[in-house]
Amino acid sequence: SGNANACTGQRGLHDAREMARAAAVACDATEKQCLVLSTGVIGTFLPMDKVLAGIRAAAEKLSSDQESLLSAARGILTTDTVHKIAGRTITSAGREVRVTGIAKGAAMIGPNMATMLAVVMCDAAIEPGDAQSALQQVVDVTFNCIHVDGHMSTNDTVLLLANGGGAPLTVDDLGTFTGALREVCTELARAIPADGEGASHLVTLDVAGCATVAAARKIARTIADSPLVKTAIAGGDPNWGRIVSAAGYAGVEFDPAGIDLSINDIPLYEQGRPIEFEARAVSESIRSNRDTHIELRFREGDAGVRFWTTDLTAEYVRLNADYHT
Repeated sequence: SGNANACTGQRGLHDAREMARAAAVACDATEKQCLVLSTGVIGTFLPMDKVLAGIRAAAEKLSSDQESLLSAARGILTTDTVHKIAGRTITSAGREVRVTGIAKGAAMIGPNMATMLAVVMCDAAIEPGDAQSALQQVVDVTFNCIHVDGHMSTNDTVLLLANGGGAPLTVDDLGTFTGALREVCTELARAIPADGEGASHLVTLDVAGCATVAAARKIARTIADSPLVKTAIAGGDPNWGRIVSAAGYAGVEFDPAGIDLSINDIPLYEQGRPIEFEARAVSESIRSNRDTHIELRFREGDAGVRFWTTDLTAEYVRLNADYHT
């Protein structure tokens, strides 16, 4: 927490293995059962004396109560302002199964995950291959669809841990489990840009009517990555031209006469043409709500994607200008 242990060479690798070894000793486990997650400043060695002392101190406080879960969720934060927890309980294979996750992240957030950590725990009896398949499927539409500044980090990690006994989940049970996993990860993923550094708006971006999901994702990422779009939202400016032009340079072929655009359910652009709208009303709908919804619809097919991003404010610049020095 606060140190990425990235670009630290052989010493960094040794320190990571030492952390795993120390955790194994403290928890009466094997070293191979311990997974290491780090995030923070790049290129700085870990203060191993503090880390090892912290592992021992934390192990003495391990418990299954609610306060311990909150302590873990708080303990992984860096520049976050709030802890992030989500959970669901389902009935699977004839018994109750709990799926609970914690996450951290507020900046260096771009698709394919970013400076974020997430650990999702469950007591389902699930085979490793099924767990990996479910996690990859879910991450693709949750953690890989969030954006703050588009800067993907060195240390993004999502883990799915399962400790359930009994017969493994059936195909039907796996579907129920994957649904619950998606709900938990969606809630955690959305919470990261909602807590984005300096952000004053959480932007939900729906891109629909594309030929393929890959095309929809490329357009969504390009719009989310545009500083002009992000600053317009920060200022409450319904500048639809910035959004449409970003879609245009995304590198995806589409008929420009087939585009519809709305902000907060107010149509601004239809079938490739601007339409009359009350700019002051749209601006007020952006300014008066932390949540902003942009919907961009094409006429190329049935594929779409939902993306979450933030606006870009002077506070973000200040926070990251002062982050290290």
